[in-house]
Amino acid sequence: MKMKELCESERPREKMLSGGAEVLSSGELLAVLLRTGSSGKNVLELSQEILSCAGGSLITLSGMSLEHLLEIDGMGKGKAATLMACFELGRRLFAERSAINKTPVTSPKKVFELIIPTMLGLDHEECWVIFLNTAQYCTGMQKLSSGGQNATIVDVKEVIRLALEKRAAHIVLTHNHPSGNPRPSQEDLRQTAALKKALTPMGIGLIDHVIVCDDCYFSFSDDATSSAFC
Repeated sequence: MKMKELCESERPREKMLSGGAEVLSSGELLAVLLRTGSSGKNVLELSQEILSCAGGSLITLSGMSLEHLLEIDGMGKGKAATLMACFELGRRLFAERSAINKTPVTSPKKVFELIIPTMLGLDHEECWVIFLNTAQYCTGMQKLSSGGQNATIVDVKEVIRLALEKRAAHIVLTHNHPSGNPRPSQEDLRQTAALKKALTPMGIGLIDHVIVCDDCYFSFSDDATSSAFC
């Protein structure tokens, strides 16, 4: 059925304009973003198919790569770019809100709560640095690198430059493991030790390195067996 054959109250855009975005289902919100369907499918049918390919999960959909999105029948580059931009704006909104939250970052749990909206559902590794002032309030966050499914790189010189630029008293390093296992690799241990050693002469404290998964995390500072923080 073509969208123009639906009554006005059933069309997603008109429904949102009259009742607000909150009254729309996830499929209807996607339809508003995508605007048009594809050959043989109206935009609502295409939106439901996209959600189905993600198992009905917006978290899974938000982490899909461009290549994965383009495998969905009817999803062109323009529509894929629209979805990716939408989810990235959502991540940045959460990061911005977290950055102005006047709660001291005093535990790995606080780090997890601060960064997980940015990391949730990603199918690749990203490494971020959180900047803290002397009272351990978050004064900003920045992505350092983006890698594959099981690797990311920490540029020690870049971390130092950014920390000095932000006048950070302390920093927290954090990255995700898409595998769901937060335990550090040997390379994670090596990079953490190298960063802590390089920051010390600058008077900047590496408070923690927290590895996050969607529902759990690992803290170097909490782990008694971690040589990187000895």
